Amino acid sequence: MALEVKVPVVGESITEVTIAKWLKQDGDQVAMDEVICELESDKATFELPAEAAGILRIKAQEGDTIPIGEIICVIEGSGQGTSAPQPTTSASQDTITEDKSVTDPQSTVAAENTPSHGTQNQSTTGGAGQIIEVKIPTVGESITEVTISKWLKADGDQVAMDEVLCELESDKATFELPAEAAGVLRIVAQEGDTVEIGATICRIEAGAGSGVSTAPAPQTAPAAQPAQAASAQGGGASTYASGTPSPAAGKILSEKGISASDVTGSGRDGRITKEDAQNAQARPAAPAAQPAAAPAAKESAASAPAAAGSRNSRREKMSSLRKTVARRLVAVKNETAMLTTFNEVDMKPIMDIRAKYKDKFKEKHEVGLGFMSFFVKACTVALQEWPAVNAQIDGGEIVYNDFCDVSIAVSAPKGLVVPVIRNAEGLSLDGIEKEVVRLAKRARENKLGIDEMTGGTFTITNGGVFGSMMSTPIINAPQSAILGMHNIVNRPVAVGNEVVIRPMMYLALSYDHRIIDGRESVSFLVRVKELLEDPMRLLLGV
Repeated sequence: MALEVKVPVVGESITEVTIAKWLKQDGDQVAMDEVICELESDKATFELPAEAAGILRIKAQEGDTIPIGEIICVIEGSGQGTSAPQPTTSASQDTITEDKSVTDPQSTVAAENTPSHGTQNQSTTGGAGQIIEVKIPTVGESITEVTISKWLKADGDQVAMDEVLCELESDKATFELPAEAAGVLRIVAQEGDTVEIGATICRIEAGAGSGVSTAPAPQTAPAAQPAQAASAQGGGASTYASGTPSPAAGKILSEKGISASDVTGSGRDGRITKEDAQNAQARPAAPAAQPAAAPAAKESAASAPAAAGSRNSRREKMSSLRKTVARRLVAVKNETAMLTTFNEVDMKPIMDIRAKYKDKFKEKHEVGLGFMSFFVKACTVALQEWPAVNAQIDGGEIVYNDFCDVSIAVSAPKGLVVPVIRNAEGLSLDGIEKEVVRLAKRARENKLGIDEMTGGTFTITNGGVFGSMMSTPIINAPQSAILGMHNIVNRPVAVGNEVVIRPMMYLALSYDHRIIDGRESVSFLVRVKELLEDPMRLLLGV
């Protein structure tokens, strides 16, 4: 029996993942629980283990973006994997049609009812005129319907397997719908329609050709083009994958205006990967023979001076993480009554303590004494005194938290992430420093889990490490406030009746005015200022 391995649910708000790397090859023998590939979401990187022992048959390639619940590979039972030919390794479609498991009616029906196009490849090449119903796949646990934003192919067009048919939008993400078989497209739902999950969106007349006779051997017309493309790119055995871009690669090529025939695929069996599409360059147009217009062209060139320097530009697809960050930031600006209040802190007392005790602190606790521990400790004291700053709105109710889970904004290689220090109010300075170091290291190594980045009640971000003097940080929803730290600058200030030079830092507190009043926000920030300028209060709890 063949076991279909699907992309598991990895988080409530995650609807798709990208295949970062296959650790096993197609046809390899794998053991149960052996890691077969690495997957990336917009929040974390995780490993996918084998669910059984057997022969691995890969359905999706590296760089492909796969919806949750989609079939990513198949594991065939021991001794079964070498006998059944696969679409990605067969020399011609005649070999596929001879396999009984492909033309079996029961397997065809089962494939038609499966959202994943990976299982349909084997069941839709059996005969001419077969109609494949393409249905909306499951794209997330809480998503029940999607909207058709754009059809990329017209009704009656000839489509190839895995060619992107349309773009779908849900309330959380935008994704592509690839063709589940080669044939003629018959559109059922129109652009702008809202369609429920599992509903039929279009049909594909498998094996049919636009304007071509329906005589036997339907594979000759549609299959010839990929085969010719593969021959032109270096020869060898051709398959449906030869010269065919993955869904992600196809969209990139479309945006660049580059034909797939102009790109050499480096993937398995000549498939065009996402990296191939990103590195592809458009071929320069051949100069037209227009001798009569040559004098006019020379005259125009003489009148318009050429621009100096490079004029190149490049287009890159937004990562899943960047899309999520962009969507959340816009939602916060639109859905909250966000205001920002400012204050400044004299950092000299804390800097004097660090200079005096940092060596002994590191020797005893094996961690450096930084500024972040003082700020986290001061914020937890102020949060307990002003609980509205530590609360959040849930529908028509306000949720007050008796604990302080402080989120720390960290710049990771793939973008900004916000891991959480749990119950920070109960940690000492060395405990906070150890948590900050641990979470920052996991963020840089892309090893943070979903549970480590969710559930915070208040956020601290430090733009000062990049030289920022002042900013208005955006609230990290569903929280109600965020504290922004900035760089430390020596400035003249009045102390007593004298002007002295002190290391000063601006603090910014952005808050949701729907739940936090001006008195509470200003009082919170003043309390933080008092605790930082007199650190002895943190030790004495006054």
